[in-house]
Amino acid sequence: MALGGGDHNISRTVDPVCVKRAPRDPRLQYSRAVVSDRRVSIAFQTDLPLGAYGHLAATAERHGFDAVSVYNDLLYQPAWLPLLEIARATRRVALGPSAVNPFTCHPVNIAGQIALIDEASGGRAYLGLARGAWLDFLGVAPSRPVRALREGFECVRHLLRRSREPYRGEVFPLAGGDSLRWNVARPELPFLLGSWGLATIRACIGEVAEVKVGGTANPALVPRYRTEIDAAAQRAGRAAGAVGLVVGCVSVIDRDGRAARDLARRKAALYLGVIADLDPTLDVEPDRLARIREAAAAYDFDRAARDIPDAVLSRVALAGAPDDVAAQADALYAAGVQRVEFGTPHGLNAAEGLRLLGRDVIPALRRRWGVASG
Repeated sequence: MALGGGDHNISRTVDPVCVKRAPRDPRLQYSRAVVSDRRVSIAFQTDLPLGAYGHLAATAERHGFDAVSVYNDLLYQPAWLPLLEIARATRRVALGPSAVNPFTCHPVNIAGQIALIDEASGGRAYLGLARGAWLDFLGVAPSRPVRALREGFECVRHLLRRSREPYRGEVFPLAGGDSLRWNVARPELPFLLGSWGLATIRACIGEVAEVKVGGTANPALVPRYRTEIDAAAQRAGRAAGAVGLVVGCVSVIDRDGRAARDLARRKAALYLGVIADLDPTLDVEPDRLARIREAAAAYDFDRAARDIPDAVLSRVALAGAPDDVAAQADALYAAGVQRVEFGTPHGLNAAEGLRLLGRDVIPALRRRWGVASG
């Protein structure tokens, strides 16, 4: 189970909150086309048979979702082949990994993979980068993660443009004199940064179309991030509102709202201890938080879940009956989020959760915010 429903941009090391002609500015174009309006997306964990992803994505597309994301968590399947299946099975939705880290996959490999996904989808791909979680499992400890993420975006862009000039990065330098050796259909792809860290957001803001804060459903957090993102964009010479804010987390939708919340509690128990360090508005009592962390560390998620009240759960997961979940998403849009992403597992039964999202939640959000308009 991934942090925040696969959003491995959650990390204890981040700073907490206290084939078309290339557009003139691809970042701004993506913001207008994809995120300045309210949008809705769904994300899938990569623990399924390869043949399952296309059907799931096609179902999501029929329900009207604007985008389909695939997690790229350590020890799960890499996102690229599931994304290829999704590209082939869909015609309209944007699609991409949320997110890849440049420490276990070098930008030259990231650039090549996302270029192929974009070609296969007819120009619908986006690329998400994040620091990633659980790198300590590999003995990987990035010494300069903020700089590395910024250079990761710059390096991928440099490669997609097939520039033969050197890229003079400190973490990911390119010697120059050569380039990707095939015709890249769309060199100006939209980028997403997955991060809670304000220093990381400020460093990368000039390169990205969206910033995703994973593992939260808390409207109280949104104005602070919206303000910080806009201020950083303006310092980088971009307009306020040019960079969209995305939130995504565990989602569990079922007619039995109590059962849905109970499952979401167990899923959220994995990452709640991390989120509590990052979200100053969460306000979990220290003793309660200590018990949750102790139980989660022992993989006793049932015990951890018993210490998560509904008021806290509603800020870290989208869970309940369809009307409950629609109201949660509505509050996030009203607070200033451009895109809400429904993370795994989606329901007590994944297929039924997806069906309820499409039949009940999406229409309510469409009426209110114009999401999923096709």
